[in-house]
Amino acid sequence: MRIIICGAGQVGSHAAEVLASTDNNITVIDTDASRLSAIADSLDVATLTGSCSDAEVLREAGCAKADLLIAVTDQDEVNMLTAAIAKGVGAAKTIARVHHGAYLSQRDFNYEHHLNIDRLICPEYSTALKVASKLRNPAALAIETFGRGKIQMQQFPVSKDATAIGKPLSELKLPEGTRLAVISRNREAFIPIATSMVQKDDNVVLVGNTNTFHEARKLFHDDKQGRRKIVLMGGTPMAVWLCRSLRNRNFSIRLFETDRERAKELADKLDWITVIQADPTDRSVFEEEHIGQSDVFVSLRSDDEDNIIASVLAKSMGVTMVIAVLQSANYLDLVYHIGVDQAFSPSLVAAQEIQATLDDSPLQQMSTLADGVVDAYRVRVGRDADMIGKPLHEVKLTPNWIIAAIRRGQRAWVPSADDVVEMGDTVLVIGRHGMEKQLKKLFATE
Repeated sequence: MRIIICGAGQVGSHAAEVLASTDNNITVIDTDASRLSAIADSLDVATLTGSCSDAEVLREAGCAKADLLIAVTDQDEVNMLTAAIAKGVGAAKTIARVHHGAYLSQRDFNYEHHLNIDRLICPEYSTALKVASKLRNPAALAIETFGRGKIQMQQFPVSKDATAIGKPLSELKLPEGTRLAVISRNREAFIPIATSMVQKDDNVVLVGNTNTFHEARKLFHDDKQGRRKIVLMGGTPMAVWLCRSLRNRNFSIRLFETDRERAKELADKLDWITVIQADPTDRSVFEEEHIGQSDVFVSLRSDDEDNIIASVLAKSMGVTMVIAVLQSANYLDLVYHIGVDQAFSPSLVAAQEIQATLDDSPLQQMSTLADGVVDAYRVRVGRDADMIGKPLHEVKLTPNWIIAAIRRGQRAWVPSADDVVEMGDTVLVIGRHGMEKQLKKLFATE
């Protein structure tokens, strides 16, 4: 594929490294010649010095015949303008990186649609969702998201005293927007129906809208761990998204920010957490605030060295779980050897999102569940699918498959029995392994 990457920072450089390794024809554009020189010295890619929002520069880079243009500079407006111009010049598909949540949420205005951009990505937001999933579900066997964090899917064991044990699903009254997708018992797995009941020691796969998932999960698994004490270092936008994602999730959160004005702003914006203007890498602050007694420490500053140092300090002082967010994906393997329990990189997350966008196949496997007996697929509904326009209660999918979630445009939700599937929808389908051919036929993906 012919791919143009606009921006040679951390995200652009890592994307170039990942995409160049798969025999793509890559051209990187940046205004900083030294950045381009560093990339050209290590990768087999073409480089071009210039403004990526200049149509002439894009033409010179071969945009008219490009299969994909990725705009990942540090400026949101430049990225969106570049992606929009690239489509006009002739690029087949465009991706623009944004930092500001208002562009991504698209509650009042669909920037993708208006500017004819195929995909907006925000690596910091996606990374915050991954960290939040890790914190909410440290013992979960599998965690997947669908629809930019609007849907959660987990596989976990049923507690011995769970409320759901011995009750038919029809009587259990799961919260609206949740669905029990799979029950696994004695190395066998099946798609449950209304009369199905869970038993002690079962494993289940639960799917739900993010705002109702937690309540549904409590019916099957009681963690009984009380409020967990979370410490966040760094008042970055990623920290804000993380706090919002963890709100009302049985967490006590303290956020440390050194800048006085930023700390005050965060205290006003996030009134359900405690914001402290101090530096937790200062050993005296660490001891005075009893950070070592916390359950989780997450380092979220923009400086990787600060995050690594703070994470090592937290682990050495007794924090149970330490998570580091690192801008450079090159540090990820290193930090596990110095005591960090989990590490995330927005650069790596961005590369993963770009690769997912490149995969335009109508059927993609997301994960394998229940010891390989069950798979989860993302499927695009074809125009000839028989189920289009029918209420789901009239579509006979069980015992092999269920439609666990639907994504339509910017919306994503767990459907009820009365919801209908439309052509072009993307659906999360869960069912038995080894039946891909039947699945393609069912959704007319071929």
